[in-house]
Amino acid sequence: MEVYDWLSNLDMPSNYIPFQVIEVKFKGARKEFFLNVDNIYLEIGELIAVEGPTGGYDIGHVSLTGELVRMQMKRRKTHIDQVTKKVYRKATEADVEKIAKDLEWETMHKARKLALDLRLSMKISDVDYQGDRTKATFFYTAEGRVDFRELIKKMAETFRIRIEMRQIGMRQEAGRLGGIGSCGRELCCSTWLTNFKTVSTAAARYQNLSLNTLKLAGQCGKLKCCLNYELDTYLDALKDIPDRIESLHTEIGTARHQKTDIFKKIMWFSYPNTEDWIPLKVSRVKEIMAMNKSGQKPVNLKEEAVELTPVAVVEKAHDYENVVGQDSLTRLDDKSRNKGSRNSKSAASGSRNEGRSNSRPDRPSRPDGQNRQGGKPQQGRNNKPNPNQNKNLAQGANPPANGPSAIQQPAQAKAPQPGQPAGQPSASKNKNRNNRRKKPREKPKDE
Repeated sequence: MEVYDWLSNLDMPSNYIPFQVIEVKFKGARKEFFLNVDNIYLEIGELIAVEGPTGGYDIGHVSLTGELVRMQMKRRKTHIDQVTKKVYRKATEADVEKIAKDLEWETMHKARKLALDLRLSMKISDVDYQGDRTKATFFYTAEGRVDFRELIKKMAETFRIRIEMRQIGMRQEAGRLGGIGSCGRELCCSTWLTNFKTVSTAAARYQNLSLNTLKLAGQCGKLKCCLNYELDTYLDALKDIPDRIESLHTEIGTARHQKTDIFKKIMWFSYPNTEDWIPLKVSRVKEIMAMNKSGQKPVNLKEEAVELTPVAVVEKAHDYENVVGQDSLTRLDDKSRNKGSRNSKSAASGSRNEGRSNSRPDRPSRPDGQNRQGGKPQQGRNNKPNPNQNKNLAQGANPPANGPSAIQQPAQAKAPQPGQPAGQPSASKNKNRNNRRKKPREKPKDE
């Protein structure tokens, strides 16, 4: 009793004996009670070695100690005489090394292949090895009874251990495997929920939830356990609200019930062929129901509608600089912007060409089409030789103004426009000339 010397400092009787039963948690939310016969000082969360169900020992965590265990036993209706298994010792390093987490995963996949070869309609969801690796418990789900005698023989030959098959439900399977729910948190059945209560669709009806199986079902395929959490609060609020009300009779017509706000105690009604919903208080709805039973009808429900206060939208003041909207994500996909940039580039190139043309003196074009170095005439696309050129000149015919056979004549000096210095071409012509699409220049052919 040296471990409990600290009890002498407390105001307890001298003959007080601590409660010797502890609660131990194993893999998959399995909890059992064990006798601490040797009075080992244990704290919550410690790894200990306890007596196995069929011999040997198992490893688990201490979940409850002291008087809390007594309350838990009363809750589960377990008498102290029913607790027979004992606590051996605290877990050592050798016991921790024997925990076969990797071996469980490999064993489960091999067992699934054996079940598929035998064409058994069952799903092996988890494997739990005992602490000393002398026994393995296989948890499976199935719609009905499964004859797995041949499967046990093959698994015993393959794994060389004692095998136990245990059928579980969909909720227990989700609790063993774990996961993240639609709320963004871990599943309740895999963290703190120990007892599974039945959940019916009536719980969703009382809370005015749409009967959508995709939203109401959890990962186990059954209705979510959290539908029962707030059910009592809704049932207390529904005591003052009339049940099974469909319509209210008035002088201008019959108004049908559309929606009920349980906590604000407001009910909405609407007349046929109208889109406006009329909010009424629950107390007024009860009065109109009593009037309809006595044969009386109110004039119009719109005159008795409740004025609902609009919800004020509060804009949050950012204490940092918001730079999200400065650059548009579609700035590269905007065609008009690309066109504008293209026109700006052409205008810039035109301005550079204008500067070049203005810096050079006006030179008349040569009639023979010769180069500056005095070489052969250029035979480009616009300077093709015309055999009828000399004939037309000899006859004195006027050459056409436009066309491919137009004769290039020397440019005549025109009178300068007002505001333009002499000897410089007009800026409009240079701008139009530069805006045209430049065609590649052909190399002169050697004659």
